[in-house]
Amino acid sequence: MPPANPPAAVRRGKGWRLALLVTAVLGLGIFVLQLGEAGLVDETPPLFAGAARAMAETGDWLTPRVNGLPRYDKPPLIYWLMGLVYALPDHARFDPLGSWAAGLPSALSSIGVMLALCATLLRWPQPSLGPGGERLPRRPARSAVVAALAFALSPLVLLWGRIGVSDALLSGCLAVSLLLLWQAWADPGRPWWPGWLVLGLAVLAKGPVAVVLAGLTLVGFGWHQGSLPALWARLKAGRGLVITALVAVPWYAAMLVVEGQPFWDSFFGYHNLQRFSSVVNDHLQPWWFFLPVLVIASLPFTPLLLLGLKRGLARTPRAPQHSLRSFAAWWLLAVLVFFTMAATKLPSYWLPATPAAGLLISLAAQDGESGRRDGEGRGAGAGRWFLLAQAATVLLTTTVAVALWVSNTWIPLIKDPEMPTLTAELTASGFVERAALFWTLAALVGLLSLWRVVPGWLLGLQLPLVAFHLFALLPLWQLGDGVRQRPVREMAASVQREIRPSEALAMVGVLKPSLHYYTGRVVIYEGISVDGMVNLSDRLRHEQREGQQPSTRAEAPTVLVVIDHNTSQLPYWRAVQGEELDRAGIYRLWRVDRARLESAAAALVNRGAGRPSWRDPRPERY
Repeated sequence: MPPANPPAAVRRGKGWRLALLVTAVLGLGIFVLQLGEAGLVDETPPLFAGAARAMAETGDWLTPRVNGLPRYDKPPLIYWLMGLVYALPDHARFDPLGSWAAGLPSALSSIGVMLALCATLLRWPQPSLGPGGERLPRRPARSAVVAALAFALSPLVLLWGRIGVSDALLSGCLAVSLLLLWQAWADPGRPWWPGWLVLGLAVLAKGPVAVVLAGLTLVGFGWHQGSLPALWARLKAGRGLVITALVAVPWYAAMLVVEGQPFWDSFFGYHNLQRFSSVVNDHLQPWWFFLPVLVIASLPFTPLLLLGLKRGLARTPRAPQHSLRSFAAWWLLAVLVFFTMAATKLPSYWLPATPAAGLLISLAAQDGESGRRDGEGRGAGAGRWFLLAQAATVLLTTTVAVALWVSNTWIPLIKDPEMPTLTAELTASGFVERAALFWTLAALVGLLSLWRVVPGWLLGLQLPLVAFHLFALLPLWQLGDGVRQRPVREMAASVQREIRPSEALAMVGVLKPSLHYYTGRVVIYEGISVDGMVNLSDRLRHEQREGQQPSTRAEAPTVLVVIDHNTSQLPYWRAVQGEELDRAGIYRLWRVDRARLESAAAALVNRGAGRPSWRDPRPERY
């Protein structure tokens, strides 16, 4: 077995502390800087934020509720973390858009993964592989920071690491859990139980899928190493799963006692079993869907990822403390295989694989740099494959830079009915040209590294991409928020000014959950179909939920309706002759007479053009 402690120079040197400090500063810049300056992004984050804020306001920390209904689709950890921030005194004063509280758990989870990757490679530096044999890296701190950035700069992580959903939290908890379990295998002096405890938090973040992914990773890795029984015994898997259950099961048991069959049917039946076995919400994708996602999620470093994966899967016996490359490869494969088998496929399902991808990218770059430095050059074997991967990485970086410089040819092709002014504002902003500059700097560093050996070349390529994120992507994010989300917030402000005590609030056509969040009122959502008008009329008279009571025309003669421009032009909506109170972007605020609404809805039903379908079973509604 390996020695219990790594060399003192690795454990206590200045490089250790500096690498962790640099990683933390970069993580704060990438994920926390300007976090609350853009609003909540429809469609899903306002549902998480609304449920978390409701917990803070009502004191019910057991059952997530949003828009007057229980929300059973995700476990509570993300709501609890958001809710703790919403519960701070004067929260609305320092976070008026609510997006800082909503995005902070995702941001901190992503920073936590960066630090965990960095600390693992610092404590257990992995030997470089080459024809000359295995050699420990001269600069383990550099490889550690590169791995953290390779994870953080994934396009998927840059997006989901700043928004208020549970995917980044699952990815973070699962990554820390798996790294702690590998550390317990690599070093007999490490405790075996922390990884299982954190795995329980992962189950509270998104459900039993965390245990499945961890199990597939450990089984594949143990089989590949030829030491599955020893791995199982070292990690005390039986007792470990008991610890995981003790952390996660109490909330599920309490929900079954309080909410009963609806929670069982929705969470376990629909959101877990049915999502795996059948397509929900029209998320039908081909079986190979995650292969292009794998490519896109690590751009522009995908060639290095593929090389790292190839080497990680090589059947070469290694000491436990040098097996992290293999562990990362099976971690990535576990995510790929499991979600390829699932019928419902979404890009965000790939997030749990991105920490493993960061490790593989960093170790592939370390191998190649060590080989070139030691004279392998353009010879056969590992050096040749690395040069191909390095050249492909530089080519991809250059391609993105060129595409950004010629953005005037493709920006006009962007057509989004929700953002009709986006093309003009993008062109006038200058942010795309700024992005092109940073990608060009990265490409130049890459080209230089092809010409001669540049120590730390990949870190030099990554740093301009960090600057791209800070000085181009974040401003572009705020520009998009102003075009897409600000009109909804302006409608919410108009609703709060105009609504009467007896009036209900509805939104038809383009549906935005953020309207509920920013008004703090129950919103009746209906789509563009004819049934939408019939449903709205019937729901006003009959539907009851927390914060919404049925009413007659005498009790509430009017209803406020937020409607988008295209829906407002449909004949059956023009027939109600709504009084326009305000407009913002594509949205209109109408006051609609209930008598005219019911008359128009009755006419549609009598003609057989529509029917009240809102009572039909729907697993997801808000």
